[in-house]
Amino acid sequence: MIKLTRLDGEAFVLNAELIRYVERRPDTFITLTTGDKIVVSESMDDVVERAVDYQQKKHFMPMPQRQTP
Repeated sequence: MIKLTRLDGEAFVLNAELIRYVERRPDTFITLTTGDKIVVSESMDDVVERAVDYQQKKHFMPMPQRQTP
């Protein structure tokens, strides 16, 4: 999940797994795998950096330990 900001200043959290592509025209448009489009105030580079950082952290998270009876 990545934290972003709508153009009206409202913060929200987006599931980065749903990002299909990001465009700059001049606002930053995020197209999701569902076909929905979201416009955010962050730059295209910032969105990509956050999405990549999310993916990297996701793979480094340790697995929860199972408790044995």
